[in-house]
Amino acid sequence: MNIGEAAKRAGVSAKMIRHYEQIKLLPPVGRTAAGYRQYDERNIEQLRFIRQARLLGFSIRQIEELLSLWQDPQRPSRAVKRVAQQHLQEVEHKMRELAAMQATLQQMITACPGDEGASCAILEQLSSPASASDEPGK
Repeated sequence: MNIGEAAKRAGVSAKMIRHYEQIKLLPPVGRTAAGYRQYDERNIEQLRFIRQARLLGFSIRQIEELLSLWQDPQRPSRAVKRVAQQHLQEVEHKMRELAAMQATLQQMITACPGDEGASCAILEQLSSPASASDEPGK
């Protein structure tokens, strides 16, 4: 099938398929005599796998590793679990950072009167010199 049909069946754009091929996440596919890419069911499975992994926020490096493990019938499941656990730790770290940002923003918004006056704690805090303790997540 052509790239448009492959994209539709896998739930990704043709542009993303080209990108995945360019970064070697997806192996090169066969081409017609006219140079058009031709995809098969295995390619669609790989593209769906990549799409699902991206939706879960796995990095390209992690997806490369997961693809390799997925394609290896002798893989130890602990290797797959290790990748997922590492990613979960990264997600949890980001969530803590976001929670700290949320708290800081809430404090700033609460401190700003939001009236006709020019004084605004949000602008004052954004323009003040930052210290390491002011950074969200620190």
